[in-house]
Amino acid sequence: MKFLTCILVAASLSTFAAPSKPIAKKDGGRKRIFISQYENVLGTSMELKVSAETKVEAAKAERTALMEIGRLSKIFSGYDPDSEFNHWLKTKNQPVPVSEDLFEVLRLFDIWRLRSGGALDASAEIITRLWKQAAAAHAIPSRDELDRAVEEVKEPHWTLDEKTRTAIHLGDAPLMLNSFVKSYIIQNAAQAVLRNVHIGSVVVNIGGDLVIRGDRAENVVVRDPKADAENDPPIADLELKDRAVATSGSYRRGELINGSWYSHIVDPRTGIPAGEVISATVVAPSATDAGALATVFNVLDPSESEKLAAEMPGVEYLIITREGRHIESRGWPGRSENKPGAQPVIPVGKGNETWPDDFELMVNLEINLQKQGNVKRPYVAIWVEDENHAPVRTITVWHGSDRYMPELKSWYLKYRDRYHSDSHFNSSVTSATRSAGKYTVKWDGKDDEGNLVKPGKYIIKIEASREHGTYQLMRQEIMCDEIPKTFNLDGNVEIASASIDYRKKTSN
Repeated sequence: MKFLTCILVAASLSTFAAPSKPIAKKDGGRKRIFISQYENVLGTSMELKVSAETKVEAAKAERTALMEIGRLSKIFSGYDPDSEFNHWLKTKNQPVPVSEDLFEVLRLFDIWRLRSGGALDASAEIITRLWKQAAAAHAIPSRDELDRAVEEVKEPHWTLDEKTRTAIHLGDAPLMLNSFVKSYIIQNAAQAVLRNVHIGSVVVNIGGDLVIRGDRAENVVVRDPKADAENDPPIADLELKDRAVATSGSYRRGELINGSWYSHIVDPRTGIPAGEVISATVVAPSATDAGALATVFNVLDPSESEKLAAEMPGVEYLIITREGRHIESRGWPGRSENKPGAQPVIPVGKGNETWPDDFELMVNLEINLQKQGNVKRPYVAIWVEDENHAPVRTITVWHGSDRYMPELKSWYLKYRDRYHSDSHFNSSVTSATRSAGKYTVKWDGKDDEGNLVKPGKYIIKIEASREHGTYQLMRQEIMCDEIPKTFNLDGNVEIASASIDYRKKTSN
C-alpha cells in the first residue's frame, strides 16, 4: 500500500466548509448564501453565513464580524494578559471606569447569579482550578478543600456603579467570564454585520453556539453528546429564524482522574462537577440568555431547569441526562432524527458476505494551527471507493462555492450531482464547544444509499485544496474484514497528526 503526501483534513458533511473567499450558494431572488469557515476563533471553530447580493457585500460582512469578535475578545479574554478584563483584575478596592461591554457582562453575571440561585458564577473558576490541580495529582479534592472553595465563591467579587460606569474589584479570587461571554460576542458580531452591511441575513456560529438574524430561516442540527464522530447522526433538527442557540455539555472538556471523567462545568454551590446532565441545548431570543441557560441547565436538576425556563418567554430546551433520557420543553421546535439502525439496512453481497456489524472505520486528525490569529480551512473531501474505483460513500466534505468546488478534482467529478442537490450541506450545527483543529469522522460500512457493503478491499481517498493554492490527494487501501488495523499518517505543514483506524465498535 502506497501513500501520497497530502494535506489531510476532515469534518462533518453538514458542518464544515473552508474557503479562502466566502462560499456562494443560491438563496432565491438576487441574494446568495456566502459561507466562510475559520479555525482558532476564541479557541474554537467559526462559521459565518450571510445572504447578500454580491461577494463584495459578503466580504465586508466577514471583515465586520471578525473585527467585532477581535475587539470584544480584547476586552473579555481571561488568557490575554493585556485584555481590559485582566487589567481590571489587577486593581483592587477602587472604582475603575470600564468599557460599556465589560460593564454589561459584569452586570449580567450579577443577574444570572441571582436568577440561577448561584448555579452560574464567574468565580466558579476557583473550583475549576482546584479540580485541575487534583487531576495533576491524580486524586479528587478533599471535602475540606471543596468547602473552602465554595465559601470563597460565595463572597462578593465586585460592585458596580451604573451612574459612573465604574467597577470595583474586590478580593483576590480568580475569575473567568466564560459562561456566556462567547454568546455575547456572537450576538454583537451579528448585530454589527446587520448594522454596517447591506445584507438580508446573518448566521454567526462559534464553537456550536450561534445567532440567526435577518430575513432568512436557518436549519440547525443538534449533535449527539454520546456520539464519537463529527458525522454521526444528529439528535434533533431545527428550523429557526431570529433566534440564538447554545449547547453546553460535559462530553468534550473535563478532567480524567483515576479512570473517572469529571466535567469542566462545576456547581458553584457544592464544588462538584456536573454529572447527571451531559448536554443542554437552549433556543432563546437572546444569545446571552441561551448561553447562560445552557450552562445552568447542566448544573440544575431538570425540574429546576423547567421552572427557570418557564419564567423566560421564548426559551425552549433539550436536556440529555447521563442515562440517555431526552427532556424537552413543551415548545421545543426540534424534529427527532433517526438513530443508526432505525431504518432497514439492505445488505450488499451474497449470503453472509456483509460488512461485519461490529466494525467501523475512523479517521482522526489534528490541523496545525498558528499560535495566534484566525486560520481559514481548505476544501476537503474524504470518501470511499471500491477496488474498481467506483464511488461507495462520501464520509465527509468541507464544501466550497459552486465556482471553486471543481478544485476538489477527484471527489467533485464523482459527486457533483449529490453536492448540488443535498440541502444538508448548508445546515448549521450546535454542540458543546470543541477544541480548535481536532476532528474525528466515521465510516459505518454503508454506501451513499444507506446499504451495508460487503467485506473486502476499499480505498479511502482524502483530497484537499485551497482556492488558487495547493492541491493534495491521498489514497489508502484497506482490507475491511474481521481484523482490526490502524494506519498512522505522517504530519505535514497543514496536519499535525492523522490516522485511519479500522476497529471494533465502541459502546457509548
